[in-house]
Amino acid sequence: SMAPVMEICHPLYGKSLVSIAQLDTDGIDSLFVAADVMKGMVKRDGSCELLKGKILANVFFEPSTRTMCSFAAAMLRLGGQVIPVNESSSSAQKGETLSDTIKCLECYADIMVLRHPVKGSAAEAAAAASKPVINAGDGVGEHPTQALLDLYTMQNELGTLRGLTVTCLGDLKNGRTVHSLVQLCATFGMKLHLVSPPSLRMPKEVLELAASRANGWANYEEHESLDAAIAVSDVLYVTRVQKERFSTTEKYDAVKDAFIVTLDTLKNAKEKMIILHPLPRVNEIAVEVDTDPRAVYFRQMENGMYVRMALLALILKSDVLGKVF
Repeated sequence: SMAPVMEICHPLYGKSLVSIAQLDTDGIDSLFVAADVMKGMVKRDGSCELLKGKILANVFFEPSTRTMCSFAAAMLRLGGQVIPVNESSSSAQKGETLSDTIKCLECYADIMVLRHPVKGSAAEAAAAASKPVINAGDGVGEHPTQALLDLYTMQNELGTLRGLTVTCLGDLKNGRTVHSLVQLCATFGMKLHLVSPPSLRMPKEVLELAASRANGWANYEEHESLDAAIAVSDVLYVTRVQKERFSTTEKYDAVKDAFIVTLDTLKNAKEKMIILHPLPRVNEIAVEVDTDPRAVYFRQMENGMYVRMALLALILKSDVLGKVF
């Protein structure tokens, strides 16, 4: 069959990725075509020279082993190089503004990946920079590359993004990954079940934003237990109740064990359902679930590298979509 004909240059070429709102379904579909190409190339050759001579600065003001390693591995497998910058060794401690830090770092790098605890910091960095900035998480704001790798995993495992029913479980108030994910699910017209304790519900403004971006999308239901949703779900997206997002230990302790997924939880689930988790996992998915064929969260992690490879390639090179690897 013929490969899809696309404009050669991706809409993100030369641009920053701050928010998931920057991508429509076509932009996501072509990104995923590129991610498939990257996956095939890695399985076959391990690496290539596409980004030889390019340098990525990994600028992390908040610890994150996984995201930092994933971007570094993505750049290295494309033949590029990486400068790691972590906050503990940074001038931010001397009081330098984020804009100044970014303006200095872009002298040494072709692209910057930023993780920062303050919501809105990625937009601020992108505005200050003359080179592309990728948002790798800005506080309780967004984490667009995580949401993209979540979606890519759904497509890979289930064969389509259209007509899926997705159940999000856990802390839906503070989890930035799930805020970005909702936008994407709405864009693709998915049905959502939002399951959380009352104190950790999905913020109304996140749902309103999704509606405004996706033709008034409102195809969601809110629940306090998984019972109603588990049997109809194609995807169970489990989030960690994050201690660091609570003002007191008591508030955290009150809800931390509200939703734990065990094999018993899955007894009424579809045989072909997939379980996703942005990781790190604490205790919200029992280890016994890992060997269930529906548990795909470690494959999801691997997919993250292919999606990030595709992003780096499409942002830094104008002709990737036309290339055969």
